[in-house]
Amino acid sequence: MLPDPQRFLAVSGRRIARAEGAAQVVRELCLSTVPDLADGVFVYLAEQRRDPDGPLRLLLDGPPAELGGLMGGAPPAVAPVSSDGVLAGFLRCGRARGRGPDDIEEALRELLGSAPRLPQGNRVLLAPLRAPDAVVGVAVFLRRMDREDFVADDIALADALAAQAALGVSEDTDAPQVRPAAPRAPDEDRLRYVGAATRRIARGFDTDEIVLGLCRAAVPTYSDAALVYLRDPLPVGDERPAGPAVLRLRRTDRIKGPGAEGLVWPAETVDDEQDDLDAADWSEVVPGGALAEVLRGVRPVFADDPATRAALSELVGEDSALNGWAGTHAILAPLRGRRRVTGAVIFLRRPERPAFEPADLLVAAQLATHTALGVDKAVLYSREAFIADRLQRAMLPHSLPRPTGVRLAVRYLPAAETARVGGDWYDAIPLPGSRVALVVGDVMGHSMTSAAVMGQLRTTALTLAGLDLPPQEVLHHLDEQAQRLGTDRMATCLYVVYDPVSHRITVANAGHPPPILLHPGGKTEVLAVPPGAPIGVGGIDFEAVELDAPAGATLLLYTDGLVESRLRDVWTGIEQLRERLAATAQLTGPDRPPPLEALCDEVLDMLGPGDRDDDIALLAARFDGIAPSDVAYWTLEPEDSSPGRARRLTRQALAGWGLEELTDTAELLVSEIVTNAVRHASRPISLRLLRTDVVRCEVGDDVPQLPRLRRASPEEEHGRGLFLVNRLARRWGTTRLGTGKIVWFELGGSGA
Repeated sequence: MLPDPQRFLAVSGRRIARAEGAAQVVRELCLSTVPDLADGVFVYLAEQRRDPDGPLRLLLDGPPAELGGLMGGAPPAVAPVSSDGVLAGFLRCGRARGRGPDDIEEALRELLGSAPRLPQGNRVLLAPLRAPDAVVGVAVFLRRMDREDFVADDIALADALAAQAALGVSEDTDAPQVRPAAPRAPDEDRLRYVGAATRRIARGFDTDEIVLGLCRAAVPTYSDAALVYLRDPLPVGDERPAGPAVLRLRRTDRIKGPGAEGLVWPAETVDDEQDDLDAADWSEVVPGGALAEVLRGVRPVFADDPATRAALSELVGEDSALNGWAGTHAILAPLRGRRRVTGAVIFLRRPERPAFEPADLLVAAQLATHTALGVDKAVLYSREAFIADRLQRAMLPHSLPRPTGVRLAVRYLPAAETARVGGDWYDAIPLPGSRVALVVGDVMGHSMTSAAVMGQLRTTALTLAGLDLPPQEVLHHLDEQAQRLGTDRMATCLYVVYDPVSHRITVANAGHPPPILLHPGGKTEVLAVPPGAPIGVGGIDFEAVELDAPAGATLLLYTDGLVESRLRDVWTGIEQLRERLAATAQLTGPDRPPPLEALCDEVLDMLGPGDRDDDIALLAARFDGIAPSDVAYWTLEPEDSSPGRARRLTRQALAGWGLEELTDTAELLVSEIVTNAVRHASRPISLRLLRTDVVRCEVGDDVPQLPRLRRASPEEEHGRGLFLVNRLARRWGTTRLGTGKIVWFELGGSGA
């Protein structure tokens, strides 16, 4: 049994309902059920019969999905159904069945013959695809022998998904089927049409899909043409629109093929996706005008009186040829949502076709009501999704730092429209000593709560990184923080510290997919790091490993949405990602690594088309490092002669680098900072110079208090050192360490 059958049914049913065409419906049925509900699925669809009383045959729809070794032979492509056989009786019952009390062996033999070998036990389900009017096929669900039997809840899920798929197959507009001219008497036909049409409208997920569903449901069964106008902009919730209401033409549809020549729009201008009718693109609703009065009335009306004809003319334009559609061959139906009118729809029939009847106004009212409510919900969802997306992006870094010796590139992609909110995050945090922390994490779940927990954990990680704790200690404190947030707050995280001077990385992992290293020569390697347990489990000791990070190598950190989906497991996805990196590196050759931005784009291309199941965070780091010849390091005793020695060492290092023009400024600033350190330190002081595109000077001591920039009064003898640093340095800053602090400044570069 699935852990959350209601959520599974909601997500899978929505995917099937959104599919267009029988082939797509069957495909979504297979993708939705494998491997969560079953390990294999194959579907037979009923053959279209010219003679309704002729024999029924079932045709295998495409190859079986993900069967693997479940069957010893292939299922037959065609299965005739005897009207008095067990299979026919099973199809007529319309309910999914398995082995056990509902033995289906004889029905399986009639369907598949004796060649295929099926799993033993109750690991086979037979589910008829029964539409409201007829059986349109049958689905067979299989499970492997190492998996538990189907239980009653599993059978109910299969039955519900089969019914949803049957509805989609029966409404396939591409399949040959006979359409009635109009839903006329008896009333049972009209009610059946309304039920099918409203289901089709309800399948829409956004405004465009809902409007498309209305047009496709109305044309040609109910009307020969339909025009849908919506307010622009559409009001959201309880907000009151400012200014006059404007209705904009959102979509039109009309009949195609033979019989369409008599309509007032030229057939050669018709596009299969969007018809172009002779109507105004927009119309302003004038207060007190004819159109405003019709919209205020809410109910659909015939264009058989001067007031309604004037409203129709105001909507489509005075010069439109559609004004000739008057009387009971045209219906104008307001689209009223929960609180206000959000648009209008026009239904038209040709003069030679029977006019609309009074009962058809009830049909128009049902179609308009369901469409308006659907548009309301779509607008609200779109706004909520927009807010959630903006909130989540606001909690991610707005820009990346530019740490010394490493180049960075990132990508973030939200999940599919049905679950845009997630908990993936990334970060690049400068650390003391020109190091940088690279972080990628993923909070489990897809909700606003997941996004909120992500923001809290990211803030905690930033704070812990500022304390310069080892990677394993950072994960330990994140684990404690997650437990304080709640017992079910779990996340995976990868924390990497890169030192450009030593060309090494230190990696600690909390249940996250391992990083991949692209070496300068094009070799790719999945780094062997301890997997660890996810953050939030509690009581886990995290381990850290130290690895080489040669200059020119590229480290790729990512979340599981990039490598895991319903169609592949994590390790298969990781191997595909490694192969994609290797193939991309070959394009530029062994002597030139691929550009970071292009590399990220190539990596994301492995996703392929379709909705993503999870959001994706991707962080790529190109290690340039700092050569030993560009590093100078000394230790100074906390004594009065140290500032003078620091000045001499700085002058010698800059002369060796050919940067004599920076000597005077560098000596002055080094002297001020070292003098301040000597005044307060009790242990040796460190002095380090780094040459990259700028010259960076770092002075470390054992005093944890950070100096503050202030303006000294004329009477004071001290307090002007940082003022000089602030005025003369390109950049400067202070960082607290566990054993003291570092004061640094930079000189040179384009900003000098």
